Amino acid sequence: MQILRRALAALAVFGLILLAPAPAFAHDALEGSAPTSGATVASVPAEVRLDFSETPLGVGAEIRVTDPSGTNWSDGSPEVVDRSVHQKLRAGAPAGAYTVVWRVVSSDSHPIEGTFAFTATSAAPGGASAAPGASEVPGIVPSQPGTAQTPAAAPAPASDFPWMIVVFAVVAVGLLAALGVGARRRLSRGDGEGTDRV
Repeated sequence: MQILRRALAALAVFGLILLAPAPAFAHDALEGSAPTSGATVASVPAEVRLDFSETPLGVGAEIRVTDPSGTNWSDGSPEVVDRSVHQKLRAGAPAGAYTVVWRVVSSDSHPIEGTFAFTATSAAPGGASAAPGASEVPGIVPSQPGTAQTPAAAPAPASDFPWMIVVFAVVAVGLLAALGVGARRRLSRGDGEGTDRV
């Protein structure tokens, strides 16, 4: 009985550890950008830079920089340099309000995304003339430094397999097997003692 109690206690402790709420691992956060969210700049920059709290993964990054007509002025793929992601822009972008929509893969392998806007009062070299009264695109929620806009109910990636459940099941089966072997031995000893007495 003592072996059974110890085994059940160990199983209970393991179950509590497994079911206890795990510490929340925060995704990387957007700490700043150039241009900054809501800024008005003299002309369309040659690139947009996003600064994160940790170094994002170099795969799956996407940054779209669109003008008021919806034209994407991003040139090529984003480049990760330390904790920053750089997106070059094509020459000739017109003046006006720009929307930056970004998506990167956090250092913990989870995607994070967000949007912000800035306004250029004059065009990039070779672009159109300044648009009078250019303002931010309505409905765009700018990112705040130190936060990252993540999907509210993003489904878990298909690669996330519940390994802890498998480990728990294996440990439980092992403990039950050990209990069975111990019980058989105790029964065998009991039978042997009864035979000796006869």
